[in-house]
Amino acid sequence: MVIQREERMTAEFVVHGAAGSGSVPVEATLRLLGLPYLVVENAPWASKAAADAVGQVNRLRQVPAVILPGGELMTESAAILIHLADSYPQGGLSPAPDAPERAQFLRWMTYLPAQVYSMFWVRDDPSRLAADEAHEAVILERTAERIADCWRMMDEQVEPGDYILGDRLSVLDLYVTVMSRWTPRRKVFYETAPKMGQVVRRVDADPRLTAFWAERMPFTGAWEG
Repeated sequence: MVIQREERMTAEFVVHGAAGSGSVPVEATLRLLGLPYLVVENAPWASKAAADAVGQVNRLRQVPAVILPGGELMTESAAILIHLADSYPQGGLSPAPDAPERAQFLRWMTYLPAQVYSMFWVRDDPSRLAADEAHEAVILERTAERIADCWRMMDEQVEPGDYILGDRLSVLDLYVTVMSRWTPRRKVFYETAPKMGQVVRRVDADPRLTAFWAERMPFTGAWEG
């Protein structure tokens, strides 16, 4: 749900984010937990004005950035997801600290931003690292290959049930579902991570999120491509 900035005081959580971005799994988690929230919509990669607006909240000029009910700022999508799931255990979106699945949950929740998500800081603006335009094309090609390889290595090491950690949906599934739509997109993801491919299709079809996906990350366009 996207609510205007002046309505901020009516919700407990304020999510600075953008459709299709790393804020989407955070928003999906809040939706599944039934927690009130509003979204301040700014895509920092879209314009300097948007980046400046995000920069007033998060000095890295990145989304998501979440203002918790007490006014505390949280950044880093994996940290936000783990915090939300652990803070509201009645939602069942993370294994309990003493659960057998907990170690692998933390492993993969850390793996995703370290190995996959980090590639998109480069891809969003390859001139940050490239010496020239020709080098930019090489960076884009090689980062796409690296992302696909990371998905392959993860898929080889998980044994999903209905979901990655077994038979219960967790924030890990939401995280992978959203990130698997980014470059090199789902066609490559299905080929390199066939076990997790079945999981993300299940999360795509979750009736609790049908309206949410349609609003924040529609099943249209080139993301399957």
